[in-house]
Parts: sequence; C-alpha cells; structure tokens
Amino acid sequence: MNIHEYQAKRLLAKYGVPVPRGNVAYTPHEAVDAAKDLGGPVYVVKSQIHAGGRGAGRFQNNPDGKGGVRICKSIDEVRDNAEEMLGQVLVTKQTGEQGKEVNRLYVEEGADIKRELYLALLIDRATSRVTIMASTEGGMEIEEVAARTPEKILREIIDPATGVMPYHARKIAFGLGFEGKQIGTFVKFLSSLYKAFLELDASLVEINPLIVTGDGSILPLDAKMNFDDNALFRQKEVVEMRDLDEEDPAEIEASQHELNYIKLDGNIGCMVNGAGLAMATMDIIKLYGGEPANFLDVGGGANKERVVAAFKIILSDKNVEGILVNIFGGIVRCDVIAEAIVAAAQEVELHVPLVVRLEGTNVEMGKKILEESGLTIIAADNLADGAEKVVKATREAA
Repeated sequence: MNIHEYQAKRLLAKYGVPVPRGNVAYTPHEAVDAAKDLGGPVYVVKSQIHAGGRGAGRFQNNPDGKGGVRICKSIDEVRDNAEEMLGQVLVTKQTGEQGKEVNRLYVEEGADIKRELYLALLIDRATSRVTIMASTEGGMEIEEVAARTPEKILREIIDPATGVMPYHARKIAFGLGFEGKQIGTFVKFLSSLYKAFLELDASLVEINPLIVTGDGSILPLDAKMNFDDNALFRQKEVVEMRDLDEEDPAEIEASQHELNYIKLDGNIGCMVNGAGLAMATMDIIKLYGGEPANFLDVGGGANKERVVAAFKIILSDKNVEGILVNIFGGIVRCDVIAEAIVAAAQEVELHVPLVVRLEGTNVEMGKKILEESGLTIIAADNLADGAEKVVKATREAA
C-alpha cells in the first residue's frame, strides 16, 4: 500500500523526524488558506499522486507548460497554480501516458536548499534485513545513480537484533559529507526514521531529496512510504490514509475477493494458484512469444465464488485476448477447481480462448469435468504445453 507525500510527512513527524511545514488542499481556496497559514515569502505547490517525477512531469491539457511541482512567491501565484493543476491529468515517467488526475495539492513552505542528498530504508530480499541506502546524488532517480556512478551509493545492512546503532548513522553521515553538529543531528534523524519504518510495518521509506538548508538544517523535501499489505491489520491509521482514486479499479475489486492481482500490459490473462507458480507462468508465456496481461494468484483456498470473480476481473481488461488457467491442486482439489472454472466460464460468457492446465489431487476427475462441460476449453498436459497453446490460440483468434 502507498500513501501521499503529505501523509508520509505527517507520519514521520510523529516519530520526531523534522519536516517542512505544509497543508493539504483540495480546492484553490484551501490552497490559498494553506499558504496564508505558512506566511511566505516562498511557497511550493505540489501535486499529490502516487507517482514519482512530478516536478518533471507534464499536464495533458498543457504539455508545454510547467510540471506538477511549482514554486510560488505570492498568494496570487498559489491560487493561479492551484486552479491550473487541480482536476488535471499529470503524466510522469512512472504513470505512463495515461497519467493520473490531480485531486489534491500539498502547499509547503519554501526552503533554502544548499545540498540535495538521497536516503532510503528498504527490505533487502537477499539478506532479509532492513538496509539503509544513501547517496550524495539527491534529486536523481537512484536507478540512474546506480547505473552511472555506483560508487556513490552507500549501503548499511542492519542486524534486527541491534537495530540502527549510532555507528551506522555516523558512517552514513561521513559518507554524505556531514560535519560537526550535523553528524549528531543526522544520527537522531536516521534513528527516528528507522523507528518509524519498523513500527509502521513499512516496506520502503524514501527521502529524495534529503536537503541541507542554508542554516545547516537537515530536512526531507520529499517523502515516499510503502507498507506491507500483510501487516495492515495492525496499522489502522495507515489504512485510513488509503486513496482508492490512486488505485486500479480491478486491483481494488480483487482485494475485496482476497485475490492478488496486478494489471500488466500484455494480452494473455493468467489465473494461477500460488505466487511462485504465477511468476513462472508469466515467464513461460513470454518464452513462447506471448505477453501476460496480469499477475493473478487466487490462493490455495480458491472456491467457485473466487474463481468467478477472478474471471470477471481478467475479462474487465479490454486487452485480454486469451486466458491461461494454471492450477496445481494441493490444498484445493482439481475437481473443485474444474467445477468452478466451468461455472465461471458459463456465468461470464467467455468470448476468448481458454486454456486450462490442471495437476495434482483428483486431476483426472478435474479433466473429466472440463471435457464433459460442453465448453470450448483447450486442455494442456503441462505448463509448457499450456503456454504454447494459449499463445497460438490467441494469435489465431486475433
């Protein structure tokens, strides 16, 4: 789960992380009131969408105009820019050409920026530990820094038994070029950030840029936070920050049926039980020249209702021209899945090729149910056979 910049800063502030003053606004009038509360003389009006690169982005109604982050030097400028930005679609590197509509703004006090740095806490999958990443190249995409100047990326892997220790923070501080009192300030800053990361069950906290102001203060000019969906049951405050307008409607629908669904750009829909098997299914579809339209894991306890919901979600994507169902019957039996597939195919009026590969408990019973259903279902003997058949059937039906 993701949240907006202003929400991330509010959470971090509760943990003692110093953040610039600012207020959220949903209308131009609220933006003006927010600016008046700040007192000036410089204001920054920021589009709030779940995507990076807002400052370098462009609005669809004015592609040659200013981006989604604007510096204003008067209340009138705040009003004018808020009117231009609210309700418009902002396109960035991360949104794709479809962009995202800006429904809220964050009006923040201006800052005297002396240096821009990069700082993040994330889960390192290789070590299963929280890792601190930092760089002197703030304001840039960290992927670009890694590609061009990897030596400028600092890393510290944190032992969960000790947490962030002062020496971890000092090592990062020295690497970022802090001196004197700034070192102690950064140690406190990073310790607070780490505490927020753990207690809020975050999967990512990214500060880009982390700025040093003219008076030597250290502030997060931007803040991004992602959270572990599996821990949201104990993060009521975070859940309340969820903005459904920023999420794909199909993904919202999937979550209501306990389905793990992510929309992709291909034309072959996938329905699989198990995340690892789902990844393998997408890979083998690409191996045979196809493009998966989604990741969809129906889970080990799939039933008729869940399978029907899965089919509806897959077919809600207009790009889908074929479907591959790949089920390994372990906890759930193949005959139960087969009955659910038949019921789902009848209920949703399937109009694209459907290839089904079943394996595991009661697989012969499952195959018999499919054969006797009277539906045009293409049976596959194994995963490779299924991928090859669905790619071929999709091309022939196009």
